[in-house]
Amino acid sequence: MAASTLDPAEIEKFSALAAEWWNPDGPFGALHRLNPVRLQFIRDLAVQHFAPAKPARPLAGLNVLDLGCGGGLVSAPLARMGATLTAIDASAEAIGAARAHALQAGLEIDFEQTTAEALVSAARRFDLVVALEIVEHVADVAAFLEAAQALVRPGGALVLSTINRTQKARALAIIGAERILKWAPEGAHDYEKLVTPDEIRSGAGDLVWDEPVGIVYNPLGAGWSLSRDVSVNYMIAGRKSR
Repeated sequence: MAASTLDPAEIEKFSALAAEWWNPDGPFGALHRLNPVRLQFIRDLAVQHFAPAKPARPLAGLNVLDLGCGGGLVSAPLARMGATLTAIDASAEAIGAARAHALQAGLEIDFEQTTAEALVSAARRFDLVVALEIVEHVADVAAFLEAAQALVRPGGALVLSTINRTQKARALAIIGAERILKWAPEGAHDYEKLVTPDEIRSGAGDLVWDEPVGIVYNPLGAGWSLSRDVSVNYMIAGRKSR
């Protein structure tokens, strides 16, 4: 029997905040501010890896999975980039918020309350799998990474973003962001559940991994940007050979 990636406490925690997903000044405000940088990384990866005919819609013609979509903060812009999009989350409340926003925005997205391992069992495969700020919230990281890589078609790619397990990340992303700046709900992240780039590479060894790219915050007006500093937030892409 496949290991479950579901952590009931994590699902309950984020389900309770479902009404706040699309409030840019609410508990998910930090994700709203991170979105342009995360989307830039995905767009650049798609243009480089898939060589789209129309770079303005780099995901056109691709079957894309938003794995752990929450309230759909990334799902909506992925759909606007042209993706044929499936977005999944274990929280019914989050899926409800995501579906309501997509309906209001006129976006066609297949939202499903399900898990990565269920999609693997159903032999579902995608050109691009995106798993942003989710690996640090699952019950079994190894099972999650195994499922995530299995969902990528040959020739496809997997993109993850998360927080590195470093003392700097503990100080800035947990103590600073949650307890002092209140950028995220206090208790949103457990330091021991954070995942390093090396652990992602080893946990999804069927993929050829690019070097991780950091996301850093400049408090002097520049906001978030991509960086070579991966000591706190980072993104990483893996590619499956044909």
